[in-house]
Amino acid sequence: MALAARVTLHGAGTFCAQTLLLRPCHRLLRRGQARALGAAAAASTTTTSSMAPSVQFSPAQRSLFDEPLAITVQGLCPQQEVTLRLSLQDEGGELFQSCARYQAESSGELDVTRSPALPGLGGSFSGLEPMGLFWSLQPQKPFRRLVKRDVQSPFCLELEVFEGHGPLPSRLLARGAHERGFLRDGVRRIPVREGRIRATLFLPPEDGPFPGIIDIYGTGGGLPEYRASLLANHGFATLALAYYGYEDLPKDMKEFHLEYFEEAVNYMLQHSQVKGPGIGLLGISKGGDLCISMASFLKGITATVTINGSVANVGAVLRYKDITIPPLGINQKRIKIDKSGIADIVDVLNNPLEGPDRQSFIPLEKAEGHFLFIVGKDDHNWKSEFFATEASNRLQAHGKEKPAIVCYPGAGHYIEPPFSPMCPASMHLLIGNPVIWGGEPKAHSVAQVDAWQKIQAFFHKHLSGKQCVTGKL
Repeated sequence: MALAARVTLHGAGTFCAQTLLLRPCHRLLRRGQARALGAAAAASTTTTSSMAPSVQFSPAQRSLFDEPLAITVQGLCPQQEVTLRLSLQDEGGELFQSCARYQAESSGELDVTRSPALPGLGGSFSGLEPMGLFWSLQPQKPFRRLVKRDVQSPFCLELEVFEGHGPLPSRLLARGAHERGFLRDGVRRIPVREGRIRATLFLPPEDGPFPGIIDIYGTGGGLPEYRASLLANHGFATLALAYYGYEDLPKDMKEFHLEYFEEAVNYMLQHSQVKGPGIGLLGISKGGDLCISMASFLKGITATVTINGSVANVGAVLRYKDITIPPLGINQKRIKIDKSGIADIVDVLNNPLEGPDRQSFIPLEKAEGHFLFIVGKDDHNWKSEFFATEASNRLQAHGKEKPAIVCYPGAGHYIEPPFSPMCPASMHLLIGNPVIWGGEPKAHSVAQVDAWQKIQAFFHKHLSGKQCVTGKL
């Protein structure tokens, strides 16, 4: 007969207990397996079947977005087949989900740090991947990218445990909830509205001063804060800087004035909580070439990191005093559109080494600081590896230090903080069409973890004089 059991739900917050009808354990075992278990296993089965399945997390209720999270399911039957499904809803109401098939150990416990996800139809991944449920999250609607809008609130996760490996939903055995936050206790979030600057400063909870970083994103505009907040958790005074599409800043990408970015640099250099004598810059995509321009023309830049950035000015005219750098030319005839309507724009930009497009090449040989180029070798936004190589050639041709270049096979354009789900395709603001960003989910995830360590090690080395073993360059 069926066994009625009351399931305790573990995780963040308080949950009502839920009565589930659980099949007796012997019905879930193949006959051969049951005989092989013997008398000792039968005793274990008796003990296990009296326990209600439950989900446990470590840390228990809340963790930071860029730190590993251990997941355990207890109270299962020996070798019981189950499916785990992780769900997350962003601030816009978009649902992201992943699932994986597992088999419990003989003890009735499932620990995703020890047990591999089983291959099979419907699973988001397979193999021993303790954070696989996180990096394999996919939107239920196409062309959505998971982005945290308000770092003052966490992402709320729900983990469900279903019986068997069949189509979902099947019988629900247990459910747990967990929060993934972006600010550790004591981190200060300070809106900055000084002069023309529109930004948010994040300061670590300890006594400063701290190594300072300005963080700049790409063509999406607005004021993304999630990467800056996570860097503050690791001891950096980080300024998330908006430059268009935010409050009273320019509404679109037509031209930018480097004097605006110079204000932000001077703000950081003069801040009592920022350790001098110089600061660091971190930019992804369009933010990457802006950081290279800042390092080339402005004072006080010690270390610059670009993530899949360009060495040429892209997308808008850049002005600084009497200097004008035109945007790199494009040829839209080189856009490839597949049968599903997704565009591949990797070949759209002209070569900045040829003809009039040479005027768009940023004179980074003027820079006095150090460079790190993070490159996804499967970046389909543009040719990031080519840009990094040409930046290195240009620097060395002018007698400057060879930059560090770290290339990641299988990584796409959006190399984000660890455990962020890879976005294979989404709308491109300038193209007006969904575009492919490139990348293979597992390789992209590995790249994000390693790049995050290397970025921090690079900034610690050049801004603090600390040599980090983890992520050492």
